[in-house]
Amino acid sequence: MSDGAPFNDTETLAAIGEENSLSIAIVGEGSHQMMAINNNSICACLNPGEKFSSACERFCGKALEKAREAGKPVGFVCHAGLDCRAFVPARNDKQIVIIGRTFLRADNYRKATERAVTGDWKRFPPSELFENVLLTSSPDVLNKTMRAVKDVLQLPPRGLTAAARSGAEKNTASLLETSARDVRPAALPEHVDLFEQKPQPQPANKRASKKPTLPSAEARAWRSFFGSILKKDYSQASTSMLEFLAHQFGLTALVWLEEEEGRFKSIASFGSMKGRKVRLGVLPDDHRLIKAFREELPLEMGEKSGKPGSAAFRIMNLFPIGIDGDISAAIAVLDPLDTEKVKKHIARICHSVSPQLEILRLRNEVSDKDELANAVRTFSDSLKSIDADDFWQNITRNVAQMLGAERASLLIADEKSDELEIKAMIGAKTNFPRRSDIGNRVARVVLAKNEPALISDVEATTLPPVAADRKYRTGSFLSHPISIGKRTIGVISFTDRAGGEAFDDHSLELFQAIAPQLAVAVDRANLKEKAGEFEQLSVTDALTGLLNRRYIEERLLEEIKRSNRHGFPMSFMMVDVDHFKSYNDEFGHPEGDKALKLVARVIRETLRGADVAARFGGEEFAILLPQTTGPEAVAIAERIRINLENADLGLRKVTASIGIASCSAELCSSDTLIEAADKALYAAKHEGRNRVLAFEEITGTRVA
Repeated sequence: MSDGAPFNDTETLAAIGEENSLSIAIVGEGSHQMMAINNNSICACLNPGEKFSSACERFCGKALEKAREAGKPVGFVCHAGLDCRAFVPARNDKQIVIIGRTFLRADNYRKATERAVTGDWKRFPPSELFENVLLTSSPDVLNKTMRAVKDVLQLPPRGLTAAARSGAEKNTASLLETSARDVRPAALPEHVDLFEQKPQPQPANKRASKKPTLPSAEARAWRSFFGSILKKDYSQASTSMLEFLAHQFGLTALVWLEEEEGRFKSIASFGSMKGRKVRLGVLPDDHRLIKAFREELPLEMGEKSGKPGSAAFRIMNLFPIGIDGDISAAIAVLDPLDTEKVKKHIARICHSVSPQLEILRLRNEVSDKDELANAVRTFSDSLKSIDADDFWQNITRNVAQMLGAERASLLIADEKSDELEIKAMIGAKTNFPRRSDIGNRVARVVLAKNEPALISDVEATTLPPVAADRKYRTGSFLSHPISIGKRTIGVISFTDRAGGEAFDDHSLELFQAIAPQLAVAVDRANLKEKAGEFEQLSVTDALTGLLNRRYIEERLLEEIKRSNRHGFPMSFMMVDVDHFKSYNDEFGHPEGDKALKLVARVIRETLRGADVAARFGGEEFAILLPQTTGPEAVAIAERIRINLENADLGLRKVTASIGIASCSAELCSSDTLIEAADKALYAAKHEGRNRVLAFEEITGTRVA
């Protein structure tokens, strides 16, 4: 076979790739990809042509060279976090066969989702990037699949004689049967034996039940359900999973539990558990649960309301779902499970469907983060166009529209009188209440506790009844404090969600994504309108009109918390006027003050609505850039530098050096971020001034 000739075993290789949920690619000399079966959609997006991108060239592009040097098959994890195995086929040493392109670790997949939302992959539509993501449970799958492919490629190529072709096809069929039986997470054929059981005799006095006897018709139902999983979104899939298990095993009480911030939270339920919550004393990282997952068994838990053996004692079986021992969800079954075989069957189903569910969960996470990022950008843009004369009404309307709320109110606290003042009301059916009644039902509690109130149905709470003249359409509302650091400055509330739906956790997360920007905008407006001269000066630099160091340090803490919570990017820059001492010495301090005012004006006119600028001290300025990646911050800093260089003071040019640091796993506190930006600033001055440097550049790491 020549270097450019395709393999003759495409159908056989495709069967193995599909069977084991792995990609099989063939690459020739010169990094020419000749074929890719069941390709990971991430690889397809990164390499739209036959040539590899520069990042992929270092891995798949060099695989042939590395395998030749090693003289044996090689394995590697590429820059995208994908595991691969590669070998040179005996029949053609000018080609390399690459097996896998799969995520073995859920953590690598999570990193991929972060790159898709806020990093270098956000240019790709999530629907394309995550269309066919491959997840595998262990390295054994890769190794066994590689051996299967090697065996196929040792068979005679199709085409010489009918006898040779027949023999090869028989061997291949046998090989595929073995491969399907040995490899997990397996495709559908592995599970046929789960359901093709002979019906067990039932006692005459016991009502008929399907569990656990499932004929071949149920095996077909399982294949159909398994094949449809990736066509659903995560919420639909989790609900469908409960319904499927309930139907196949005759269950009546199931709950889907989701890992959230290190604990389990009920997000779906079936049967008698509908609308009810389950509280667990076990955490997702509990070693007992991880062991149960790896052994394909449930974790049995007894309710504390009764003693073992008593009628009040109830066993709950917890079936974990996850990848690589990382538990992301669990199904709680509160029905009694009569046999170990039934438990094993359910556990195997949960284990086998885990990769598909993890794909959906993280795909949903990408979609949610993308939506949150878009919401932050949209809100940031809207701040620029809000009319200062009608600020309160307009900003309240903007946030209400973002949450789909037809009614909203914005209340600001007077720190001296402890009173709440209505700044805006949207969609109100009545006049403003009397001042003494403002916020008595909910807002004052939210303000005092500095915690949000998310209510699905007010009638299910102990809150006082709503006055009839308020004419609310629904009983659901969201009330959230507006805070700057440790100061709670107000409360914003939303009711009557469009379509009559209740506000939910997603509504809360969406609001919290924009809350820091909203708080800054509200605080600024409140200071301008209400604060006395002393209060105004306490957060504002008198010379430049920018915020002062105390304010931006407080604001930086809040933004870092939001960045860590949501995975949003964030950057921070330090700006220092070049040769400012000599400017003062040559032209005098009044002219030096004019220069600082010029720098402040250039910064203010260059920044976006959500950015926060402050005079940090002397001739040094600090700028906080929410929702901004490292490369984006560098571009903004360059605009500031150029605009300042081109400004005319009439005496001599004023330039500045700028250092940038971006939030990352290493830089995740205000102290480290400020220190990193300061080091970058010092390096910019050392390299000649009037330039921009990122901390990542001086440390040799990649700018995120």
